[in-house]
Amino acid sequence: MRTTLEEQLSDKLQMMDDTTDKVQGSSEQKEDSSIAASSDATTASPSSNDSATKVAAPEIEFYNKAQKYWSEVPATVNGMLGGLGYISAIDIQGSNTFLREIRVPGNRLALDCGAGIGRVTRNLLIPRFSCVDLVEQDPAFADKAREYCTSEDGSRGKVGQVYNVGLQKFTPTQQYDLVWSQWVLGHLTDRDLVSFFRRIKQGLAPGGFFCLKENVSSSKKTVEDKNDSSVTRPLDSYEHFLKEAGFRIVRKVKQQNFPKGLFPVYMIACKPVSKE
Repeated sequence: MRTTLEEQLSDKLQMMDDTTDKVQGSSEQKEDSSIAASSDATTASPSSNDSATKVAAPEIEFYNKAQKYWSEVPATVNGMLGGLGYISAIDIQGSNTFLREIRVPGNRLALDCGAGIGRVTRNLLIPRFSCVDLVEQDPAFADKAREYCTSEDGSRGKVGQVYNVGLQKFTPTQQYDLVWSQWVLGHLTDRDLVSFFRRIKQGLAPGGFFCLKENVSSSKKTVEDKNDSSVTRPLDSYEHFLKEAGFRIVRKVKQQNFPKGLFPVYMIACKPVSKE
């Protein structure tokens, strides 16, 4: 599954203030109604099957709604970017600069998480790595990615495995020099996000980097979008979850030159505190 920055322009930004208040109201937090709060609820009554079912149901609905949403999106660059395909070049330029700054030590194997049709794989990762694996839940996007990323000269890199699975279920089986995750983590619950980070940590080659590029809310509150079934977290939430999962942040940069009126977008590069 993917979540795009640009879908926010027509939907999320118009309702940001109202939705933020609804999602982050103190009463809602106490009721544990957030899609990402099921871990606490499970802990409260671990012996109750009924309780566990009630906890799981919101998560299942959360993921199913997102899957349905993206199944109706065209498998094109414009579709991936919510009708604002023209910002792709700006996005890739910012990401290229970021990768030059962190100096990934290896160029053998990279992983694109939430790859969609392979826009980032083709334009950012294939020119840098001998092989790139992709994770994409939507079958149509995964099929398109194989075509899109091999339709031109692939002498500088090639597509490896395409894993047709959601990130909440994905476990890497190889060691990657770089794992890149962009505009997709808002489709994971908090609990699954931390679990995903921990699994990715085990899939990094020595010296390898995990990089994420995500929208962040302008306030300290999480913004929910019921349309595409995603959340936009504050920047410090990502920092907190990465540290909880055993990462140390080595660089953090804000994407520049995006259209005004959108959520801020940050790139974060991190490495494991230790290899367990």
